[in-house]
Amino acid sequence: MRAEAMRGFQGDLQSEFDVELHLNATLFRQGTEINALQRGNLEMANLAPQDLSRQIPAWSVMASAYLFRDAEHMRKVFASDIGRDFNRMAREQLNIQVLGPLYFGTRHVNLRPRKRISTPADMAGIKLRMPPGETWQFLGEALGASPTPVAFAELYTALQTGTVDGQDNPLPTSRTMRFHEVTTQFVLTSHVVAYDMLCMSSRFWDGLTEAQRNAVQAAVNKAVDASTQRHLAQEQEMITFFRGQGLEVYEPNIAAFRAEAQRRYLASTQSQTWPSGILDRINAIR
Repeated sequence: MRAEAMRGFQGDLQSEFDVELHLNATLFRQGTEINALQRGNLEMANLAPQDLSRQIPAWSVMASAYLFRDAEHMRKVFASDIGRDFNRMAREQLNIQVLGPLYFGTRHVNLRPRKRISTPADMAGIKLRMPPGETWQFLGEALGASPTPVAFAELYTALQTGTVDGQDNPLPTSRTMRFHEVTTQFVLTSHVVAYDMLCMSSRFWDGLTEAQRNAVQAAVNKAVDASTQRHLAQEQEMITFFRGQGLEVYEPNIAAFRAEAQRRYLASTQSQTWPSGILDRINAIR
């Protein structure tokens, strides 16, 4: 759906720009796009906030768990002074113009055991597959689980054999990979509102006329809105589908999960690079 959103962006600008789309890392590998933008080898890219945080440590807060309540909250944060401050960091430190966040789903916990989950304490002893890497493993701990690194391609078998008790992903991904066949329940923890940042080289952006910049931003806003609505609708369809397959789908005590996760982040070294009071400011946005 993100690819389709960008095709819409391409079509909206075709009268004035020649937009070439290179999907699935066919032009530059993920993680290398920032350098390509800075060197003038690329005009525009879809960047993960984790990639931005590797060069701007303060951006790591934007990849932390339970930062955003939902896609609408995320949109409001980036439209606020907070978002403008972070976008200014990207421009001043990386020479990148941030155009907007592109939502692609909310991560939830999916388990083999039928144990009812209400709070992080109920996750104790649960071997939860998390992607390899320190940041992801910390996230598993923040959920109260015992994080276990397993390659994505091996996850179905790991669930099937009981090597892990569960996994986390957006609901559509779980259906595509058929994880519901080897699990019993989805706990709608909503622990990560997943998104990328649509970005443009500031050198290229500054070379556009004001009318051209307005046209690009309008096309980005339209693509973001369309993609968000499609993803949200699909997530609701997945809940109906999984229940129809006989799986439990329910929401735990989200407030308890959010409080515990934010407590752990604030107590960790990760938060040392964050702007003072940033979590309180983001939590206050309604």
